[in-house]
Amino acid sequence: MALTNLFTGQIDFKGEIDDYGSARLAAEGRESLERFRMILQRDRIRAAARAQLFRGMEGNRIVVFLNKQAAYAGHASFSAPEGESPLGPIRVQIETDDAVGLIDWLAEAQERRARK
Repeated sequence: MALTNLFTGQIDFKGEIDDYGSARLAAEGRESLERFRMILQRDRIRAAARAQLFRGMEGNRIVVFLNKQAAYAGHASFSAPEGESPLGPIRVQIETDDAVGLIDWLAEAQERRARK
């Protein structure tokens, strides 16, 4: 399943899997985001992820959307809430007391290399 390729935690299915019902993954602690963090590093998209996470930040909540097909393949690809994917996006909502600190941990900024 696409969710378990990116995150760890308890998955709650609503509806039947065959009828495209929804699924919700509920987890606590940074451990549930560790796989997502590693994917952002591996795919070298930390800067883009950082921008999307900050864009989706509202107080103590971060809401972003991910492409289902990419997630199924074990990659993170941010998308718009509607219209980009025929399957629809995965809505990721993270609640935290320190949104900026969490974003820094998930997608730490890289120092820019000096051009020669």
